[in-house]
Amino acid sequence: MKLKILAAAALASVLGQAAQADPIRIATEGAYPPFNYVDESGELKGFDVDIAKALCEEMDAECEIISQAWDGMIPGLRAGKYDAIVASMSITEKRKNAVNFTRPYYQAGAILVGPEGSDIALDPEKLNGKTIGVQRATTYANLMREKYPEAEIKLYDTVENHNLDLKSERLDGVVAQRVFMHNWLEEEGNDGFEFKGDPVLDEDYIGEGAGIAVDKSNPELLERLDTALAAILENGTYDELNSKYFPFSIRKD
Repeated sequence: MKLKILAAAALASVLGQAAQADPIRIATEGAYPPFNYVDESGELKGFDVDIAKALCEEMDAECEIISQAWDGMIPGLRAGKYDAIVASMSITEKRKNAVNFTRPYYQAGAILVGPEGSDIALDPEKLNGKTIGVQRATTYANLMREKYPEAEIKLYDTVENHNLDLKSERLDGVVAQRVFMHNWLEEEGNDGFEFKGDPVLDEDYIGEGAGIAVDKSNPELLERLDTALAAILENGTYDELNSKYFPFSIRKD
C-alpha cells in the first residue's frame, strides 16, 4: 500500500510539472498597429505583443502568442482556444460579465478624425447626417450608437479598413483609439486629416482602460498576470516599452 501511495505521489508530481510546463497561450488581433500587427516576415509585433512577452518573462513562463480575429476574441477565450487576451481590449461592465480582467495596462481614449478644414465634431448637430466609421464590437461603436445616434454608423472589421474608406472619401470621419490614430496621422500619405476636438475619456462609454482578459475559470492565471503587470510597471520595463512606441505616456496609474 505504501509503495502504491509513493508511486501515485510521484505520478502526481510529474503530471503537475508537465501542467506547469504547458505554454500559456495568448491571443492578440494582429491588425491594430502599433499595438499589434503582423510584420513583413509574418511575425506578430507591437506594444501588446511586447507587453505579453515582458509579462511571460516576469512570470518565468513559456508563452505562445497567436492571432485571432477581433469579433471572435472573447468567444475563443471562453471556448479554451487560448488562456489570455492581450489585444488592447477595453475593460467594460459588459465584458466583465463574460471574462475577468487584470488592472488596466493603458488608457488612451477615443478620438474623432476627419478631413482638415471640415467642421465635423463630436456634437449631435455636427454629426447629423454624417457617416462615421468605427470598428465593430468595440467601445467606440458603443459610444457612437449610444451618445451620437444622429450619425450614420458604418461598421468595419478592422480600423485599417475604415481608415482606407476615410481616405477614399466614403466617410466623413472615423472614431477610434487616440494613440492608434495619432500614429496613423504620422504615417506618410495620411496628411489632410486631423483630430477633431479632445479625446473622449468617459469610462461609461470607453471603459476603464485596456486590460488583459482571462476566462473566469482561471483565477490563478489572472493573479499571476496581475502580479507580473505590477512588477513591470514598477521596475521600469513598462516605461521602456511605452517609450519604444509612443512619444507620450499611456500608462494608467
